Amino acid sequence: MLACTFTKASRSRSRMPTVRVYQVDAFTTTIFTGNPAGVVLDAERLDEQQMRMLARELNSGDTAFVMPPAGPDEDLHVRFFSPRKEMAFVGHATLAAHAVLQKLDPRPVRRQGGRTGVVEVRATGHGLAISQPAPAPGREISAAGLDEVLSLLGLDRSQLEAAATPRVFGTANTRLLLPLKNAAALDAAHPMLEALAALSPRIGAQGYFLYVHGRDEGGVFTESRMFCPALGIDEDAVSGNAHTMLGVQLLLQGLLPAEGGIARFTGLQGRHLGRGGRVAVELALDADGRAHTATIAGHAAIVFETTITLP
Repeated sequence: MLACTFTKASRSRSRMPTVRVYQVDAFTTTIFTGNPAGVVLDAERLDEQQMRMLARELNSGDTAFVMPPAGPDEDLHVRFFSPRKEMAFVGHATLAAHAVLQKLDPRPVRRQGGRTGVVEVRATGHGLAISQPAPAPGREISAAGLDEVLSLLGLDRSQLEAAATPRVFGTANTRLLLPLKNAAALDAAHPMLEALAALSPRIGAQGYFLYVHGRDEGGVFTESRMFCPALGIDEDAVSGNAHTMLGVQLLLQGLLPAEGGIARFTGLQGRHLGRGGRVAVELALDADGRAHTATIAGHAAIVFETTITLP
């Protein structure tokens, strides 16, 4: 493989640019499981329209476009595109991009710049760890809005977990977190995708993250599913970013134990797609027990690599 280096010559766009493209499965050690993501190196050779075209063609859910650093506090700069739109930050695509970079040029830490600021990605004995400020506590939605969401998911209030409150988290990437009573309720969800996509702007949530907590099977504490039809993703296999929101949610509800200023759990997602993956979550807490830093960690498996020349 070629080393991943950024040179002055590579910054200039050619009329028919060639880029290195990888397909990577994130939050797993086994290909064809976890969450697939596209990774494009040499992306400084592309304009925005070419990035959008390539993301649609790869159709991997989300694609990370890796470019040279935009400032002295970065080691690289990344833009993320789903098949439909640009995303501010994508956890599993970040993990995928750094799995590729680690294979080409191993480093203990890299500082990734992007629309949400600088994110630190560290190599650990348990895979790659991504740290960023913990998400702010979410807001509740109206009773009528909740009933509409549940109806479009094929669920009702009797299947909600009484000890937790549905909340919308996030600013650039927004998710409605829905606590369910048990795995049977999680299995029962049958979303009306077009109607949910139309509802997203009205309730201010681009995705719907359904979860159950309290499991203790193979080290897993939560299991979840996520539907993001407004972003062109019917069901997301494994979401790192949503799991940081889930950690704050569980902490707020007193459902996540903490010790020594740290709260940890492992979440399972993707079982319903046959692509199960695991996300390790760690929240660092301040003296008042509030989360100030969220870290997600996991492995990734490179499925294939190729080069593409764009017209």
